[in-house]
Amino acid sequence: MNIQQLRYVFEVARHRLNVSEAAEALFTSQPGVSKQVRLLEEELGVEIFVRHGKRLVEVTEPGKQVLAIAARILQEVDNLREVGAEFSNEATGSLSIAFTHTQARYALPPVVQAFMARYPHVRLSFHQGNPRQVCEYVLSGVADIAIATEAIAEHEDIVMLPCYQWNRCVIAPLRHPILETKPLTLDAIASYPLVTYDFAFTGRNKINEAFMGRGLKPNVVLTAIDSDVIKTYVAMGLGVGIVAKMAFDPVVDKNLGMVDASHLFASSTTRIGLRRNAWLRGYVYAFIECFAPHLSRHVVDVALAGGGEDPGL
Repeated sequence: MNIQQLRYVFEVARHRLNVSEAAEALFTSQPGVSKQVRLLEEELGVEIFVRHGKRLVEVTEPGKQVLAIAARILQEVDNLREVGAEFSNEATGSLSIAFTHTQARYALPPVVQAFMARYPHVRLSFHQGNPRQVCEYVLSGVADIAIATEAIAEHEDIVMLPCYQWNRCVIAPLRHPILETKPLTLDAIASYPLVTYDFAFTGRNKINEAFMGRGLKPNVVLTAIDSDVIKTYVAMGLGVGIVAKMAFDPVVDKNLGMVDASHLFASSTTRIGLRRNAWLRGYVYAFIECFAPHLSRHVVDVALAGGGEDPGL
């Protein structure tokens, strides 16, 4: 048994039992992967995968146990490499961040600018997606950090660290009646066509829950994956929009008006997600603290170790 074999079975499982895709990701041949998987199965005395002819169709029950252990071992191997890198050159390396559009567009730019000024030799890479996708990026090792509002809590292998709370506003073309409605109510909003986030994004459940609590069923005419798309279609007169308040810029969005709606919806919390028990380079702690100053290295370490400390907001 060797690390290579564990990595092979892990990649096969990660690529939905497609050996060809796993081989491509591993920069090797399909027969080579198949051979190493077979050798590992023979050594362990169990089949990891169910086969139908030459195709892998399912993970066996003992295979699930093997894959869980393999994932932990591979994580620790990566941690060992990070330890070496940490002490050899703590100011050089790479940092991969997965985030949703709202975070990337409105919350992260000043953080990235400050971080790059402090660590000019750290290479940053970004991966954008919906909250579930950014979590998968971290779980698979593609990204070091996930930044999102929802879905992180659904993964027990991801440690959640609360960063800040935010709420929503209503936007509409200038001189739209909704902008003069005082006080702004859910009933008033529901009387117009609505443009808002896709169900997988940015606290959409909070919006749904608020309307349902009032027995209202708004006419949602369009959903989008990011605030800029929503603002574009609101400006075209398609309907009124509900977006994160941080997404409205009165200088940029001159053709739109905004009304604070934080009294109508429960607030949402943006969180940083990290793989449990991950080893973090020094500059990763620095990035986290730059994004959320209350998340010191000590707080992050305690959370990663399962210490149960609540950093609060």
